[in-house]
Amino acid sequence: MKLRIGYELVYKFPQPTPIILVVNVHETRVPDLIEEDRLSADPSIEISSYQDGFGNRCTRLLAPEGVLRLSADGVIQDSGLPDEISAEAWQDDVPDLPEEHLVFLLGSRYCETDLLSNTAWQLFSGIAPGYPRAKAICDYVHNHLSFNYGNARSTRSAAQSYEERWGVCRDFAHLAIAFCRCMNMPARYCTGYLSDIGTPLPYPPGDFAAWMEVWIGGRWHMFDPRNNVPRIGRVLMARGRDASDVAIATTFGPNMLESFRVWTEEIVENKAN
Repeated sequence: MKLRIGYELVYKFPQPTPIILVVNVHETRVPDLIEEDRLSADPSIEISSYQDGFGNRCTRLLAPEGVLRLSADGVIQDSGLPDEISAEAWQDDVPDLPEEHLVFLLGSRYCETDLLSNTAWQLFSGIAPGYPRAKAICDYVHNHLSFNYGNARSTRSAAQSYEERWGVCRDFAHLAIAFCRCMNMPARYCTGYLSDIGTPLPYPPGDFAAWMEVWIGGRWHMFDPRNNVPRIGRVLMARGRDASDVAIATTFGPNMLESFRVWTEEIVENKAN
């Protein structure tokens, strides 16, 4: 299956402003690209790239004063299969965890393990460790929070989501990540494209999606507490401790986002009779 993926971001800047972007397909999916998701800027400006400490492909640029349009349009090959379920995955004891994964046990900007630890142990300590516990956390978060795009805010943390019971996909991911870490399972935040293939109409406006990966069974496993069902057409862009590590755009100065579009669409090829 082929997917057309891309975005268009239109900003207005009152002065020249540095930006860091995390908008490229993740290095692990680059071999699947048929048409590269190359960033284009209008007006044309100098663009440089680097890899951050989490292995994400990042872009730096200096936005000029005025309106700046940033866009990309690529094509990627996808398996067309739904997300994998690994019900037999066990939970590693903390002393046995790889050292590079220990950071994903710690509290972070949006995932306050200190505030949620007692709640997590009350809710999930009686559930078998490993996949059953991670799935129970996703089920709980999925049912505890109500999705409300109009109620979104960039400062909402996991503990606040738990109390307020509202959120968007990043809030679902942050709360589930925090609960997993409280239960000694390394968990990391993921962002990327997610198609609507196989879901009922009407489709919502395109957007980037957030989910998480949990270290169980000796490797990372994907979980999506927002949707909480296997989905088709998931394309990873970046991973980090939480959304602060993988913000789509980090701007170092005042600005206004005037337009935002994201697309993840199946390319249906006509076959000759």
